Amino acid sequence: MLFARISAVAALVLGTVIVSLAPASAAGVTATLTKQSWDTGYTATVTIKNETSAPISSWKVEFDYPASTSVGAYWDSLLTKSGNHYAFVNREYNGSVAPGASVTFGYNATGTADPANCKINGGACTGGGTSPTTTTTTTTTTTTGSPPTGSLPRKVLVGYLHASFANGSGYIRMKDVPDEWDVINLSFAEPTSATSGELRFSQCPVAECPNVESEAEFIAGIRAQQQKGKKVLISIGGQNGQVRLETAAARDAFVRSVGAIIDKYGLNGLDVDFEGHSLSLNAGDVDFRNPTTPVVVNLISALRSLKSRYGANFVLTMAPETFFVQVGYQFYGGAGGGDARTGAYLPVIEAMRNDLTLLHVQDYNSGPVMGLDNQYHNMGGADFHVAMTDMLLAGFPVRGDTSKVFAPLRQEQVAIGLPAAMYAGNGFTSVADVHTALDCLTKGSNCGSYRPKGVYPNLRGLMTWSINWDKYNNYEFSKSQRAYLPR
Repeated sequence: MLFARISAVAALVLGTVIVSLAPASAAGVTATLTKQSWDTGYTATVTIKNETSAPISSWKVEFDYPASTSVGAYWDSLLTKSGNHYAFVNREYNGSVAPGASVTFGYNATGTADPANCKINGGACTGGGTSPTTTTTTTTTTTTGSPPTGSLPRKVLVGYLHASFANGSGYIRMKDVPDEWDVINLSFAEPTSATSGELRFSQCPVAECPNVESEAEFIAGIRAQQQKGKKVLISIGGQNGQVRLETAAARDAFVRSVGAIIDKYGLNGLDVDFEGHSLSLNAGDVDFRNPTTPVVVNLISALRSLKSRYGANFVLTMAPETFFVQVGYQFYGGAGGGDARTGAYLPVIEAMRNDLTLLHVQDYNSGPVMGLDNQYHNMGGADFHVAMTDMLLAGFPVRGDTSKVFAPLRQEQVAIGLPAAMYAGNGFTSVADVHTALDCLTKGSNCGSYRPKGVYPNLRGLMTWSINWDKYNNYEFSKSQRAYLPR
């Protein structure tokens, strides 16, 4: 395989330095180094793309750093080191890279030095083997509330995008997602098996989504959304994606595979949408502050690892059902012969509360739930959203035990989860009723039979399933709610 001599160009886009190592010819193999700044250095990803008309069976990217810089790969078996010389090789990928396809790997580097003497299969990455030229621009982002906010606007709309499947609502190309949305959750990454911990994400097949874009266009669409200030996350699980991290091996596979997806597409973070039987509590696990059930403990460990890897700007969101959160006020786990899944998200939320960007509980597909007034509330009306949100912002004793109180979350950490249309899920709430709920929660006015324990002007916003169903419903949700919740 012949590799052309390549030069480097760097640009800073919204805090991310992208160094493109492009070949002189129109066709060949390209390597792109993307750097995301953090406090004491940066994280970086290397993407190798085959732009030839034939598969490539091997590649090697290597570079040098000064002794003051420490480099660590996300997967140490991928990175080899000899003194200050580092090399990435393709040994974790069996087979060849097809024409037009790409592979991506990541690493951390301390300090501010760029790689020098970069080579691809022996060909110089930069003329003369010097470091890439870096242009630096200072940007300032204003947010409200305590970190981590993930640099989100004061009021947000979060939407799920059907990126891997079609269900009758129509496919939306990434570049065409309307500007009303602030957080775009790619739905879904799913496990290879319920207990493997290994996650996979692929775009919707052409047979299901005839207008699906190419992978390169999809990634370009993500970059375009990010340049507009949007956050694009990978959402894990969903209705069909059961994920049970029963072992340390499954936990490690989860961290590795989720990191690979984030790195490949250059995403801003992770949304945990565990439903069904992904989380449950073992007998005797009765304190949400000190969980002992492996699937819960391993998930917490995995989320902490990912947060540590990507740093303060990593956006972490969760979308549990009411059954896994608010029902914990009345029942917790299998105590008293109840369902072992009740309240099972509470220990995860509790453990990650200082790193959690947004919690948007699904206030839909729910049975009646007891609120802090000890009355049952039914989905579909303003009172249900007020009661469910009040529990998160006022706190509540778990299973009625005043010695085990789930403390209030910060207002800017909480959004309300809603269906975008009648067809999207049970519990659709009219625009007028959503505004009534928001008035009651954020202003203390227009309340119905349920009176919240406080007034929460910094409630962060709304989440919906989904962007696709919103389009199908002529954008009623996004247009009306964006007008009510200006950024």
